[in-house]
Amino acid sequence: MWPMLARQTSAEFLKLWRVPAFSGTSLLLPVVFYGFIGVGQANESMGPPSFVKFGAYFLASMAVYAVANVMIFSFGISVATERGMKMDLLMRATPLPPFVYLLSRCITALGFAALTLAVLFPFAYIAGGVRLDPSQWFSLGYRVLLGSIPFIALGFAIGYLSGPNSAIAVINLVYLPTAFASGLFFPKQLLPQIIQQISPYLPLYRFGQLGWDAIGAPTSDSVTTDWIYLIGYGVGFFAIAIWAYRREESRKFS
Repeated sequence: MWPMLARQTSAEFLKLWRVPAFSGTSLLLPVVFYGFIGVGQANESMGPPSFVKFGAYFLASMAVYAVANVMIFSFGISVATERGMKMDLLMRATPLPPFVYLLSRCITALGFAALTLAVLFPFAYIAGGVRLDPSQWFSLGYRVLLGSIPFIALGFAIGYLSGPNSAIAVINLVYLPTAFASGLFFPKQLLPQIIQQISPYLPLYRFGQLGWDAIGAPTSDSVTTDWIYLIGYGVGFFAIAIWAYRREESRKFS
């Protein structure tokens, strides 16, 4: 089982790495956003009570955005595309267990997410002058990687609920507005009042709070509350993903 998992994970990683539209976007897009928005205001204080610099705040935001982006796009678009290419029929004909196939995709997504942080963190340190304690760098890294697991399920659900030609549009329609409404690009207090009332119930907002707390920025709830919200979202997303997967299996193979 383990050699099979290792080889399938390697194949999944190479498959995504060799698609510049995915690998290049995943690694460079957060850096581009940070360069346009974060660098110019990196030394500005966010104000009381913590006086965290905007450069550190936006680093946490882009870390959350980058990792969730990898999870949703790597699963959502690639799953929908492979369904259109009948790759699921080919995988069904092989001796590869479905569990190994899905686990290899999860490991690949986490690996790409870690690569995005490995590019983003040094850029923020050099270009944005972000200075954090070693414990803060570590806390930010492990929180965004662990907190991204529910978004794997979300991407997987979108991949099975949308077609290969509509997956990109569906993801952009869902993900980008949610990222803005969650305060990942601009602090929550700068958003319209109605959006401020909605944002605490968005999964990306709860995910973002884990990152902001890691660098010392004030948050509206405790870290425990944010984890509970993410666990709840994860259970819901995985339930939808499993239902969508079984529906597809039943339609094609029963």
